Amino acid sequence: MTDRIAIVGGSGLAWLEALEVERQKVVATPYGEPSAPLTFGRFAGLPVVFLPRHGGGHTIPPHRVNYRANIWALESIGIKSIISVASVGGITMEPGILCIPDQIIDYTWGREHTFVDCCDAPVKHVDFSQPYCQQLRDILIQAGRRASVRIKTEGTYGATQGPRLETAAEIQRMHRDGCDLVGMTGMPEAALARELDLCFAHLSLVVNWAAGLGRGPITMQDIQKNLETSIESVKLLLRNMENGWP
Repeated sequence: MTDRIAIVGGSGLAWLEALEVERQKVVATPYGEPSAPLTFGRFAGLPVVFLPRHGGGHTIPPHRVNYRANIWALESIGIKSIISVASVGGITMEPGILCIPDQIIDYTWGREHTFVDCCDAPVKHVDFSQPYCQQLRDILIQAGRRASVRIKTEGTYGATQGPRLETAAEIQRMHRDGCDLVGMTGMPEAALARELDLCFAHLSLVVNWAAGLGRGPITMQDIQKNLETSIESVKLLLRNMENGWP
């Protein structure tokens, strides 16, 4: 068992320079290889396990991430709480905001989205009414307030297939559906964590306006500029977290 919290990092969060690395561990799973070895270390004095969602070199696209292997590997070493961090587009939230969403809508398809996929175990229907762990959300919200970063404490994350960005019409539909954010990795990560009874929360970095909402085309240069600023806010928030995980 471990008292460590896991951080699953997305675009721009493959930063290990801020992590005091202790060791790495390769974990074999029944679902194939995780995205990368698990890195054990300390961040701002807190014991953590870091896993880069897209691999060490950011080479795994969103629809090819082995979400099942990642979540299973973390649970297998005794992790009970996971913070998922990823950059997203803003539908109702402007770039530079950090958001801790409280709801999610799944628009993805064809992904291995459940551990219940074989005939030798009973079917497990999990309650997903509230997809994120409120205890962990509260810890992130309080840390964000202590850090004085720009933060939204609720919102609906729309998970799309990727790796392409969305059309303006798709974003309009998502807005009508009630989405505040659009990203490509929010599902099935959250649902898989729920199936294993893990406490899971998402920290979204808004790095661009979603398609059709900005003043011009979405450019990787603008995304990268906003990402660099947002990553610093994320690190500041995490440094203000207190131990005692759910």
